[in-house]
Amino acid sequence: MREFKRTDRVADQLQKELAVLIQREIKDPRLGMVTVSGATVSRDLGYADIYVTLLGEQEPERIKENLQVLKRASGFLRSQIAKRIQLRHVPELRFHFDESVVRGQQLSSLIDEAVSSDRARQDEDDTPDAGEEPR
Repeated sequence: MREFKRTDRVADQLQKELAVLIQREIKDPRLGMVTVSGATVSRDLGYADIYVTLLGEQEPERIKENLQVLKRASGFLRSQIAKRIQLRHVPELRFHFDESVVRGQQLSSLIDEAVSSDRARQDEDDTPDAGEEPR
């Protein structure tokens, strides 16, 4: 079994800590319901890409505004992380909107639509016509 790399452990810890910090410490009214969906850390721990989703937000303007709020708060967040995680150097935080969750929801609803239309078509095929004997 392969051991987790240090960067993976740091990314996992950053994701957990940022989820709590963003929810409890950032008081900006423009910030919606942010979920930290993932984090990756560069090999040299110089920077971390943080992926976030926004509950119910899909308008590009609102997404952009939320990312700007997080970007402005990144210095504060780094200082809070430095107090919570034992790292010689806290990576620079770069926030990105995670479109995979939204894309997954869209694909899921398309699949649901296809399944229900197949069922409806199947039900139509199974009902006997008026002059036909039921099987």
